[in-house]
Amino acid sequence: MVWMMWDAETSFVGRAAELDRIAAEMGRSRLVTLSGAGGVGKTRLAQRVVALGTAAGAGAEVAWADLSPLRNAHLLAATVADALGLSDHTSRPPADAVCAWIGDRRTLLVLDSCEYLPAECRDLAGDLLTACPNLRILATSREPLRVRGEAVVGIEPFASAAEAVALFADRAAAAGSPLVDDSDRQLAAGLCEQLERLPLALELAAGQLRGMSLADLCAGPYRAVDLPAAPARRWPARHAALRTTIGWSHELCTPQERLLWARLSYLPASFDDELAGQLAGGGPLSPGSVGWTLVSLCEKSVVVRKDGVYRMLDAVREYGRMWLAELGAEQELARRHAQYVLAQTRRAHREWFGPAQRSWYRRIGFLHSDIRLAADHLLATDPAAALEMIGNVTFFWVCSGYLYEARQYLEAATVPAARDRDETWVQGLWSLGLTLTLQGEQAAAHETAAACRRAATEALDDEGLGRAAYLEGLLHLLEGRPLAAVDGVETTEPAAPALRPEQLTAPTVLCRLVHVFGLTGSGRLDRARHEALELRDLCAGLDEHWTRSYAEHQLALIAFLAGRPQDSVRHARAALDAKQHIGDAFGIAMVMDLLAIALADAGEEPAAAYAFGAAARFWETVGHPQRGTPEMAALRGECEDRLVRRMGLRRYGQTFRRAATGDARSLVSWGAYGGPVPEQ
Repeated sequence: MVWMMWDAETSFVGRAAELDRIAAEMGRSRLVTLSGAGGVGKTRLAQRVVALGTAAGAGAEVAWADLSPLRNAHLLAATVADALGLSDHTSRPPADAVCAWIGDRRTLLVLDSCEYLPAECRDLAGDLLTACPNLRILATSREPLRVRGEAVVGIEPFASAAEAVALFADRAAAAGSPLVDDSDRQLAAGLCEQLERLPLALELAAGQLRGMSLADLCAGPYRAVDLPAAPARRWPARHAALRTTIGWSHELCTPQERLLWARLSYLPASFDDELAGQLAGGGPLSPGSVGWTLVSLCEKSVVVRKDGVYRMLDAVREYGRMWLAELGAEQELARRHAQYVLAQTRRAHREWFGPAQRSWYRRIGFLHSDIRLAADHLLATDPAAALEMIGNVTFFWVCSGYLYEARQYLEAATVPAARDRDETWVQGLWSLGLTLTLQGEQAAAHETAAACRRAATEALDDEGLGRAAYLEGLLHLLEGRPLAAVDGVETTEPAAPALRPEQLTAPTVLCRLVHVFGLTGSGRLDRARHEALELRDLCAGLDEHWTRSYAEHQLALIAFLAGRPQDSVRHARAALDAKQHIGDAFGIAMVMDLLAIALADAGEEPAAAYAFGAAARFWETVGHPQRGTPEMAALRGECEDRLVRRMGLRRYGQTFRRAATGDARSLVSWGAYGGPVPEQ
């Protein structure tokens, strides 16, 4: 959705005829592909179609999958799942999970920039349309997908000279150089014709008005550009106007600006000052000069900036990558990029438990495409580093819905990295075991947990032993063996009479959390409550959210079992408040179930029914009807039966469905802060 937010900052000009054609085709076909050359405005048109709200139909959900940063074909379906808000925790292929999630929902899925993975997009679109009868797909691609039933709308440069001039005039005004008289408009009209009315070429040309007059601009962009002969053959003839404009912009850049352009083109998605400085610095670009050179590229419209975040348009990035290839610098940049991303993930892993946790969840989310790119590079050059990188972010990715991706990378790196059975190997085994556990593959998870314990013992890795104990304890809890979970943790991490902040490490708090769950599940409520309160308060003092949310969950369950429903509601809401900062669909579903049970026991029946609907919404998101510790299933069943008897099946069902089809963020906010049950 980032691209939509960026481009919404500029006004939309013309294209009424194209919009009418697209609307007509979408009324007849479930797959409409906007096809045309780079820079012709396919993405902008798709955004306009979505904004107008007529293509999806009443009540339809809209999901936008930006495929431009994606180069790993195996992650296409996972990327679409992410766009849909699906955080699948099963072991099924992501394409199957997406089909099941959409089902018979009325959904508009936008697949933007399919040209990067045309065959894979063709196969996925065909599968989705077959399995999901109420799905419509709007695709943008430089070539048709060639799926049966596809309607192709060819997108060309502006058919009307007036529309082309209107776009140029709008962007010229934004650059601080409005067209003031008929002479200016005549010059602009001639320039638009020379640039074949291609929207991106017009926008780039208008951006040059920040540094030159309109007359000088009109005299400039028709000479041969400086792109070397070999890469130039990669640009089809129909891209001549765009190639000319981009090449001319390149000629107007200083040598430092050209070098920065080439280096930044390696990045797969949006970036910030830190990432730009770390990747692009060196040689003629000193650390200080990267910043002001980047400002110059923004002034020339080569890079777009908003709220401290930068991006390059695809065509501009492609041009930069051609020059990067000419410089022979791709491998060095790939190495430098991977090392920076690896260093970031090391810090995130090291600081996961503590006051920086929330900011690291945001940072790892921002770097998601970079982590993928770096992992792909490291898998080919240094599998042990790839294993470390993904192991470092697995806990973040699990909360953020990237469980499938984590497992794919971990499995790919585990075998080639096995020669060095060190702490990195232990961390990788633990991470893989965690993904297997959360996907419900208990037998494989037990084997991996045992291997993790053996490897940690051989490596004399105390932290690894703690993580292995947590993983084994988690498996025991999910399988209904709380006493085994308690015993296993106490064997590895003996419970101290009282924890002190300086004693806290990630494995320590994870094991203590398993201990609390095990004590609760085995009926030792007073001790469980004491440990949960201690852990909650320590985490609150550190502004830590993940562990605190699960400590609050246990306090809610303990309060419910002790007959204090109002306290249970309070703790459940506090757990959801903590989870708002980190995501974690699986944990949110667990807490919503508990909130519903507590609300019902407190006599707040409509709110309880609504919370049960919200829980169902999140359980569906993770691909399970209901999971968590086994005792929760019985509590839920009894509570729902009681609610149906009190409210009546019809009223309960109506309230439940309002939440089950609601917006995820709104549901979590309601769960955290309470308030009236939303009406239809």
